[in-house]
Amino acid sequence: MIRMFEARLKVYSSATTDFLRDYMESRNDIPQQLRSSMLYSLMAGGKRLRPALCMASCEMLGKERVNALPFAAALEMIHTYSLIHDDLPAMDNDDFRRGKPSNHKAFGEAMAILAGDALLNTAFELASFNCKTVDDIKAMQYLAKAAGASGMIAGQVMDIDAENEVYPSPDPSESLVMIHEKKTGELLTVGIMCGAIIAGADEQTLTALKRFGLKFGLLFQITDDILDAVGDFKSLGKTIGKDNATSKLTYVSLYGVDEARERASAIAEDAKRTLGELPYDTSFFSGLMDFTLSRTW
Repeated sequence: MIRMFEARLKVYSSATTDFLRDYMESRNDIPQQLRSSMLYSLMAGGKRLRPALCMASCEMLGKERVNALPFAAALEMIHTYSLIHDDLPAMDNDDFRRGKPSNHKAFGEAMAILAGDALLNTAFELASFNCKTVDDIKAMQYLAKAAGASGMIAGQVMDIDAENEVYPSPDPSESLVMIHEKKTGELLTVGIMCGAIIAGADEQTLTALKRFGLKFGLLFQITDDILDAVGDFKSLGKTIGKDNATSKLTYVSLYGVDEARERASAIAEDAKRTLGELPYDTSFFSGLMDFTLSRTW
């Protein structure tokens, strides 16, 4: 199942990369240095997981992935902006991303900030100009909320507060879930949701997909915490061991590597049970669970 998943992921990734490259190359109205900075991070690699989720859910509900492609590309722009800003000295202060110097190391802090701002706004420009139906507008609203002050950014704020031992809950394990559902889970979940909305999903389906998406987001973050402890720079393309060096609250710091892995496996099985509620071919998403548990990137 993992091989089938990887084959489909590669198709989605190539479609996203081609769309983003063509779109950005057509944008001659963007100043050259700014566009170079935006493209530097957009084309730095990565699995294009969030746009893949968007296109896969659209196809799962019977629509062609081309219907979701502009939204998928917009989602990747938002994700890329978040990575650029996350690497800044005022945030995680990381010099590398995907094996290359971070955007602010390559272009300077000011241009990196502007490139992130530009990617966020260009994402909504792209999505809005491709809204053709009421469902498309609904998808864009979901996307805006997930990326905004009560979504991903709220998670980033919680994460910063946690570095100063200010947690959203007195219970450390509950705090972890709250932080990761926002910081990581929101943007992964909204990819699944947007594709389904564009395909005309009903509310019952959307509710199940949201529950699945949040579980997957938590699984993804747990494996990320594990990789920060036991991974390597060559595979991950970013600095390893920063969580431990900064005494950050993670699943590894709270439970240890072995128990974190056990919790990841349990969440993956729970997520698969949620998929079982859907009357569709969910094999891509089941494969996603297995792939995430074994990932090295």
